[in-house]
Amino acid sequence: MLSHLDDKNQPKMVDVSDKSVTTRTAHARARVRLPESVRAVIHDGDITTKKGPVFQTAIIAGTMAAKKTHELIPLCHPIGLDGCRITIELDAAGDVVIDCTTKVAHKTGVEMEALTGASIAALTIYDMCKALSHDIVIGDVRLISKTGGKSDYRAES
Repeated sequence: MLSHLDDKNQPKMVDVSDKSVTTRTAHARARVRLPESVRAVIHDGDITTKKGPVFQTAIIAGTMAAKKTHELIPLCHPIGLDGCRITIELDAAGDVVIDCTTKVAHKTGVEMEALTGASIAALTIYDMCKALSHDIVIGDVRLISKTGGKSDYRAES
C-alpha cells in the first residue's frame, strides 16, 4: 500500500507523530545539457547574461525551492532544513551537473527537498539561458543517496 493513501485509496498526509527524530540527509542530482552556443559563453566556471550570473542565481533559486518544497509538492511535511548545499560543475562532456544535499533532524526525510532544489536550479539555468538557445535539455534528475529513518539508500552507478 502506498503511504500517501488511506484504506479507501484517498490521499492523506503521512502521520509521523510516532516516528523518532533522527538526522536525515539526502543528495539529489540533475543534469543540464547545453548546446555549443551556450557552452561558448562559459567563463570562469559560470555564464553571465543580462539577468546576472547564471550558476550563482541557480544555486540561490534551488536553495529557496528546497525550503519551500512543502508548498510545491502536495502532502509533503513542512520542515525547517538544517542545511542545504547546491553545487554546480561542468563534467568532462560539458554538461552541467547540479548536486543538492539537504540535512535535517526530524521525523521525516528530506529526499523531496533535495530533488526540488536540484530541479529548480536546473530550471533556473534554462530560464536564464533560453535567450541564447532553446536546445537546452534538463534530464537525469535522481536521488543519489539518503540516510536516516527506516533505511539508507545509495543509487547504483
